[in-house]
Amino acid sequence: MSDRKQLLLVVVLSFGICAAARADDLPTRVGDCVSTTIKSIETRLSGTPGSGSGVSFENDGYQVGYDTVPAIERSRKGDPVRMCLESVPQNCPKGDDRGRVYHVTNLRTHQSWSRPDSSHSCGGA
Repeated sequence: MSDRKQLLLVVVLSFGICAAARADDLPTRVGDCVSTTIKSIETRLSGTPGSGSGVSFENDGYQVGYDTVPAIERSRKGDPVRMCLESVPQNCPKGDDRGRVYHVTNLRTHQSWSRPDSSHSCGGA
């Protein structure tokens, strides 16, 4: 294989790996994990310190809780994380998929936390 073809192959494969790393979907089965990055660190109520922690991810995932989570607060935009689906609520109304709990490990800080994707589980407020 020519040097030019080898270089093109490396570029194509590298692009595919980068695209896959950015585009991992949310895990769908309990125990499944994906890699993603932190999009933003927030408070539960936008702009209200002390209202709890919120964090959004590049794969469109989100976690929120009423308490402030130090591991989330120590995280930064762009940090790589490993996100695993920990639990899924049962007997939910059709179309209401709130309440999934994700266990996330920040690969920069090596700290972990578990939080749901909504302040209320399915069927709640």
